[in-house]
Amino acid sequence: MNLKKEIREIPDFPKEGISFKDITTLLKNKEAFNMVVDSIVDEFKDKSITKVVGLESRGFIFGGAIASKLNAGFVPIRKKGKLPAKVLTETYELEYGEDSVEIHEDALGEQDVILIHDDLLATGGTAYAALSLAKKVGVKRTYFSFVCDLEFIDTPKKKEIRSFDPQILIKY
Repeated sequence: MNLKKEIREIPDFPKEGISFKDITTLLKNKEAFNMVVDSIVDEFKDKSITKVVGLESRGFIFGGAIASKLNAGFVPIRKKGKLPAKVLTETYELEYGEDSVEIHEDALGEQDVILIHDDLLATGGTAYAALSLAKKVGVKRTYFSFVCDLEFIDTPKKKEIRSFDPQILIKY
């Protein structure tokens, strides 16, 4: 199955000049959805993952399914102000602005082996922010997976994320 054909592109969203990769068309196709989850699980099943860290919001959709199949816990990284307990915060740059993400202070520990998952790798800012949060609590082993990579965007943070040899299913 060609997963790229399952993703709808929306021009000029969320602002002019951005070509948004809409994965909702992939999600509604059970074969495509299961193919993504199974591909990621196959890649990481022997890595002793203890927690899958899903990035808001589309990283939650795949992250929970991946965590379940890896017999791991699931930890959400949310936009600022969405988590109820004590949090750690990290600010990052988007391809079209700036934002902050948070994680519960007690969500991860030094002993955890984590898989950070998001649907899209654009500038690497969100993934790098997640990595920074994991480092703040002492996580020593981190892996990454993404459904899509916008390869034409090249930033120093993205280069660092790529140094982890992430699993990427679709490249643009």
